[in-house]
Amino acid sequence: MLKDLNIVEFANETASDSPAPGGGSIAALNATIAASLLSMVASLTIGKKRYADVNDRMEELVVELAKYKDEFIDGIDKDSDSFNGVMAAMKLPKETEEEKAIRSEKIQEGYKEAISVPLGLGTKVIELYDYARELAETGNSNAITDVAVAVINIRAAVEGAFLNVIINLNSLKDQSYRHELEEKMDEVRATVEKNHKEIMEIVNEKLA
Repeated sequence: MLKDLNIVEFANETASDSPAPGGGSIAALNATIAASLLSMVASLTIGKKRYADVNDRMEELVVELAKYKDEFIDGIDKDSDSFNGVMAAMKLPKETEEEKAIRSEKIQEGYKEAISVPLGLGTKVIELYDYARELAETGNSNAITDVAVAVINIRAAVEGAFLNVIINLNSLKDQSYRHELEEKMDEVRATVEKNHKEIMEIVNEKLA
């Protein structure tokens, strides 16, 4: 599995002529890095006298963020597997009109599955903003730039995931479904812009 490769192996596999891991898996990796960095900031706050009043909360954050990290790690392979349904449907017979109809339906189902994975990632990873904001405000100030890098990776995860949604939307015949997803992505992008700006302002104030 891709998630079990070490960093060098993963980078080499990405650089090869293999289609996986591709942009969607990298988006999941960005999300994983974001959750991991935020967990690190919480861990670096625990046990410090200066932050004794938030110690218990930081311990809670470590537990919660570990769940996000594990989910996003699984997303690395989940994304690379998500297009398998389309590929399998492409290989179905198409000699008769009935076969063509069945094949076309299965292809559309495959594309919807391929879309659901990156769409799910893009809409899930923005949940990390609440943690990033809290850690920027109350976490160990010596790790404030790590919060910033996490926020940068959240945005990268959303943008990367949604690009994979968009390229597959072009193959969908269901225009109402397509419009629904486009509206959903617009809402998420607005959330990204708002939170990215606000949290980075907190970071910059603490760096000043």
